[in-house]
Amino acid sequence: MTAISLASSAGLTTSDLPEWVWDFAHAPGTKVHAGLGAVAMTGALIREMGVTRVLVVTDPGIRRAGHLDPVVESLEAVGVEVSIFDGVVENPTTETVDEAVAAARAAGVDGLIGLGGGSSMDTAKGCNFILTNGGRMSDYWGVGKAEREMLPLLVIPTTAGTGSECQSFALISDAVTHAKMACGDRKAAARHAILDPGLTVTQPSRVTAVTGIDAIAHAVESAVCRKAGDISRAYSLAAFRLLGAGFPQVMREPGAVEARSLMQIGSALAGVAIENSMLGAAHAAANPLTAHFGLVHGIAVGVMLPHVVRMNGLETEVVEAYARLSPDKAMAEQLSDWLQMAGLPSRLRDCGVVDVASLAPLAAEAAGQWTAKFNPVAVETADFARLYQAAW
Repeated sequence: MTAISLASSAGLTTSDLPEWVWDFAHAPGTKVHAGLGAVAMTGALIREMGVTRVLVVTDPGIRRAGHLDPVVESLEAVGVEVSIFDGVVENPTTETVDEAVAAARAAGVDGLIGLGGGSSMDTAKGCNFILTNGGRMSDYWGVGKAEREMLPLLVIPTTAGTGSECQSFALISDAVTHAKMACGDRKAAARHAILDPGLTVTQPSRVTAVTGIDAIAHAVESAVCRKAGDISRAYSLAAFRLLGAGFPQVMREPGAVEARSLMQIGSALAGVAIENSMLGAAHAAANPLTAHFGLVHGIAVGVMLPHVVRMNGLETEVVEAYARLSPDKAMAEQLSDWLQMAGLPSRLRDCGVVDVASLAPLAAEAAGQWTAKFNPVAVETADFARLYQAAW
């Protein structure tokens, strides 16, 4: 459950920040600090967790954008020794995690920070698994397979999309087989997450669009999946409303910090919804597209989601659930409108998939994805083949 209060934390007062910071705790145990300027809390929160040597896991683009600087300054101001691993890549693989682990061991760290998008946060979580429990990422594919406690983790998302900051899962691809492994354990959840909308303003418009659609997809799929319950549906609804209010505005006005804050909090709440439920067929269909055609995850999910929504619309209860999220417009139509508004493709043929026949082998792979079994309408290989055909 979520308890929300206006509070200062970690020795900072509201006068230390440009605006108030909202704190709330939820299922994984992560405490979320949301507000413009909240990144200034990094050092105090890390020290509060007893960390003296920390590895910041990030990517080169975040470093070039200057977002690493205030994090390092905040850490050094409280005497924390800082090491940097900026080798994160999109859709991180086991090789990326191994490189981060090597950097962490060399620095002898006792804490981790994931700074960036979902890839940075997933890499930091994956690093934590191996660093504290040994073995390989495949050993933790599934849920609750880590036996030892993990190092304190703080995450600072610079996008509003994955919701990884509020999840206990690391999504890591096998460098050889390209299989995307979901490795989940409550011990892997970040203890603190900082949502500072100021860090998202520098994003290119397309990144804002792609990550925003991904967050919306999380709210939609978590609301209707087979594991959805009253708590998760409440998070899904809150997330969808925040994202629906913020997304059009940030696409029109990239500098609208209040709208970006809505997007960040909406994305985080969608992450909480996933943590308390699951996803569905749109994500199952998207993963093979990313693995075999290199489609950006948010684009793959965005293209597939309206078709999955129409398929799921054969069930009355699902239609009612979609209507609770989007009472004024049919869900599939609303999603298609947002894709068009954001300038994102709505057909696979517009994403570099030139031959519909090349999609046929992906159907069985999609049916084997973990999230497929949680879709509210049963989906088999033949169903995914029809979805791909419709999306092409």
